[in-house]
Amino acid sequence: METTAGKPAAVDEAARSRSVRVVLLPLMIAMLLSMLDTMIVGTAMPTIVGELGGMEHLSWVVTAYTLATAASTPIWGKLGDMYGRKGTFLAAIVIFLIGSALSGMAQDMGQLIGFRAVQGLGAGGLMVGVMAIMGELIPPRERGKYQGMITSVMALAMIGGPLVGGTITDHLGWRWSFYINLPLGAIALAMISAVLHLPAKRSRSSVDYSGAGLLTVGITSIVLVTTWGGTEYAWGSATITGLIALGVAALAAFLFVETKAADPVVPLHIFRSRNFSLMSVTGFLTGFVMFGAVLFLPLFQQSVQGASATNSGLLLLPMLVSMMVVSLFAGRATSSSGKYKIFPVAGSALMVAGLYLLAQMDTGTSRLTSGLSMAVLGAGMGFLMQIVMLIAQNSVGITDMGVASSSITLFRTLGSSFGVAIMGAIFNHRVLDVMAGRVGDGAALRGAQLDAASLAKLDAPTRAAYQHAVSAGTHSAFLLGSAVAVIAFLAALCIKEVPLRGGAGGGAAPGRTRTTASAV
Repeated sequence: METTAGKPAAVDEAARSRSVRVVLLPLMIAMLLSMLDTMIVGTAMPTIVGELGGMEHLSWVVTAYTLATAASTPIWGKLGDMYGRKGTFLAAIVIFLIGSALSGMAQDMGQLIGFRAVQGLGAGGLMVGVMAIMGELIPPRERGKYQGMITSVMALAMIGGPLVGGTITDHLGWRWSFYINLPLGAIALAMISAVLHLPAKRSRSSVDYSGAGLLTVGITSIVLVTTWGGTEYAWGSATITGLIALGVAALAAFLFVETKAADPVVPLHIFRSRNFSLMSVTGFLTGFVMFGAVLFLPLFQQSVQGASATNSGLLLLPMLVSMMVVSLFAGRATSSSGKYKIFPVAGSALMVAGLYLLAQMDTGTSRLTSGLSMAVLGAGMGFLMQIVMLIAQNSVGITDMGVASSSITLFRTLGSSFGVAIMGAIFNHRVLDVMAGRVGDGAALRGAQLDAASLAKLDAPTRAAYQHAVSAGTHSAFLLGSAVAVIAFLAALCIKEVPLRGGAGGGAAPGRTRTTASAV
C-alpha cells in the first residue's frame, strides 16, 4: 500500500508521527499557559492587594478571568470550525499575551480586573484550540498515545503553579506572575506559525451573533451564581434569584434561537449522539469532583495534618502521579485495541471509591492513608480526563470538531464552578455547626482557612475544635462528591462502543482529508 505521494505507507506514517510530535510541543506550551496562570496568580494575590489595594474587589480578579474564559470557550470553537483552527488559535494566544502584559502593568485594582478579563478571553481559545487541532491532526484511534502528555501538563500546572507563583512573587515581584507568560507565549507563537500547516477555511456563513450573545448571558449568570452564592450574597437574595432567572431565560432563548439559526454557534444536532451527550454529562461531573478535591485536600492537609502551604501542594503528588500514569496507560491501550468503554466505567467506579475513602478521613488519619486514598481518586480521574474528550470527538464529524471540543471544555468548566460552590457551601455549613457545638463560637471563624502557623496561635481547645470541624466539613464535601460520581458511573455504563476512526483498518472522519507529514 502506498500514499498519494508514492512513498510506502509505513515510512509516511513514521514521518507523520514525528511531525505530530513537533507540533505537540508548542500546543502543550499554550495549554500550560492557560492552566498555570490561575494558580500562579492565586499565590501572588496577597502581595497584589497589598500594593494596589482594593481588597473589596479581590474576588473579581479571579471572577473576571473565569467569566471571560467560560463565555468565550464555545465561540472560539465555532470560529475555528468556520475560519480555520490555526489562525483562530494564534489569535487566542495573542489576546492572552496582550491581557498578560496589560495585567502586569496595571496601576490599580480596576485596571487589573479589566485586563484579567482580556486575558480570560484569550484563555478561552487556548484549551479548545489545542483539543480541536489534535482532533484534526490525529485520528481518534491514535490519539490515545498522546493523551498522557496532556494529563502531564495538567498535573505539572497543579503542582508547579503555587511553587512558581511563590518564587516569582518573592524574588521578581508580582508583576512577573503575568510577564512570565510573554516569553512562553512567544515561543508557542513562533513554533506554531512555523510547523503547523492546516488547510485554510473561508466560511460563507455569518456568525450567529444572537446565539453567541444569549449563550454568553446564560453562562455569565451561571458562573456568577456559583461564585457569589453563599459568599457575596445569600442564596435566597434578590441578586442570586434574579441571576438564576436571567440564566434560565437566556439559555431557553438560546436553545430556541439555535433551532432556527442557519449556522448555529452550538449545533444542537451534535447532542443527538448518545455518546456525545453522555460525555457532556461525564465532563461536567468530572470537573465537579476534580476541582472540589483540589480545593479541599490542601485545606485538610494544612488545617488537620499540619502541612505547610508548599508541602500541601507536594502532598497531592499521589493523586497527580496516579492520574498521569493511568492516563498514559489508558491512552496506549485505547490506541492498540480500539476499545475504550472499559475506561470510563473503571474510572468513574474508582472515582466513587476514592472520594468515599477520602470522606472517611478524620483528625487521626495519617498522610500515608490519605495519600493512598488520593491515589485511588487520581486513578479514576486518569481514566476519565482525556477519554471523555476522545469519545466526544469520535462522535462528531470533522466539521464540528471545534464546537465538540469547546462544548466538553465548557461543561467541565461549569462543573468545576458548581463543584467548588456546592461543596464549599456544604463544607462551610458543617464547619460552623461543629465549631458552634464544640466551643460555641462557630461564627468567629466564618470563612476562615487557617494554615499550620495560624493554628499554632490558637488555644488548644479552639485548635482541636477547628481541626474536628474541618475534618467533618471535608467528610460531608467528599461524601457529596462520591454520590455525584455515581451518576458518572451510570452514564459510563450507557456508552455505546462505536469503533474509533483512523488507525489500523480505520477510516478517516467524514469530510476529513488525510493529513500527511508535509501537511503537518
